Amino acid sequence: MSADVLNVNRSQPKGLYLCFITEMWERFSYYSIRGLFVLYLTQVLAFDTPRATNLYGTFTSLVYLSPLLGGYIADRFWGKNVSIIFGGILMAIGQFIMGLGSVGFVYTAMGFIILGNGFFKPNISSLLGDLYEKNDPRRDGGFTIFYMGINLGAFMANLIAGTIGETFGFMYGFWCAGIGIIIGLIVFVFGKEKYLQGKGKMPKHYIAQKTYEGGASQEKNAPDTPLTLEEKQRIAVIFILAFFAIFFHAVFEQKGAALNLFARDYVDRIVRIGSLSFEMKTTWFQSFNPLFIILFAPVFSKLWLDLNRKGKEPTVMGKFMWAFWLIAVGYIVLLIAAMMLGPGVKMGMIWLILAYFFFTIGEICLSPVGLSMVTKLSPAKFVSLMMGTWFLSNAAANKVAGFYSGYIHSWPLTKFFTWLVVAPLAAAILLFMLRKQIEKWMHGVK
Repeated sequence: MSADVLNVNRSQPKGLYLCFITEMWERFSYYSIRGLFVLYLTQVLAFDTPRATNLYGTFTSLVYLSPLLGGYIADRFWGKNVSIIFGGILMAIGQFIMGLGSVGFVYTAMGFIILGNGFFKPNISSLLGDLYEKNDPRRDGGFTIFYMGINLGAFMANLIAGTIGETFGFMYGFWCAGIGIIIGLIVFVFGKEKYLQGKGKMPKHYIAQKTYEGGASQEKNAPDTPLTLEEKQRIAVIFILAFFAIFFHAVFEQKGAALNLFARDYVDRIVRIGSLSFEMKTTWFQSFNPLFIILFAPVFSKLWLDLNRKGKEPTVMGKFMWAFWLIAVGYIVLLIAAMMLGPGVKMGMIWLILAYFFFTIGEICLSPVGLSMVTKLSPAKFVSLMMGTWFLSNAAANKVAGFYSGYIHSWPLTKFFTWLVVAPLAAAILLFMLRKQIEKWMHGVK
């Protein structure tokens, strides 16, 4: 580590806040559709629950699979900035098509959003990683702040687009989502030259190769350089932790499908204040998770730095295990509440809100840490591709989550929630058993 890093200014690079705002509006767009999608399929297009949640799982799975393509093209040819802009345009088109009233429009819109996300998602995250040196202690804190931006967008999405969609028509909710991504693109286009310190442009090796083809240079194409054993082992760690992340996200992503329907059908959503009362919109419950992120992400960002100074910061393995334990606790809360329900009785909303609190703290311990970990372990020439690989775990998890969500109305709630407790606890035990070998292969990366 350089002396500059050892004496680092604790303030974050300005480029972080450009990435923060851009990602915030893109997530506003994406989480708008997540909150409305299953409700739209079941209430407007008359899909039954298994069909709707399976399509939801396929959609969100492909959203996380497509970054493999976008990451590869950015690393090899376009660079991150061009890929981010192109991806945002595609997603905006998809949002304006979604909700036009037929299954055909739904599939067309899904295609635009899936492909657009593939170009946008891995590159905005890896672009942030480019702003830090490898072992810069600000990195995890920066990614936690960035993750707060993601959740600020998600929080606004369900209160604004969700309310518009449920009140005035789903089409208007989707259009609101399209406007959100356009705002994010405008911010990025006008801010990238000033705040990104030259990061994210077309890869130098590609420029050199094109120049060579024109006869002006003979610089070697960097991606053809063989990987060292240390680099291979670090890449292996990314794949191993991505596998474990499947267990977390398969349980966590129930909130977009099963828990969305659960809030609509099994939770008492009436808020009573004295003689006044009103019914909360179903999509509003999707905002509790990002709200808790906004409240607690700064706390954890500071906590990791403080513990780092004292030499007591948990390892990546430790943070991952805490994530599994906490999400299991969240489902234990719902399991206890389900056991107390009588026939025809709806659950008090406080139980679901409390569960979302535990989900959120677990998420803070895994998701931003995972993003940061990928940028630290990846060889520089493959960082966007490895980010796409990390999102591959989300792809698998979302498909599993959509399939499992289909049982929310056919299984007893106690059975449904029990398996959501067992899965993360089993993953935590297995990760604990493998932690020493995994940390060895990280070769000092913290």
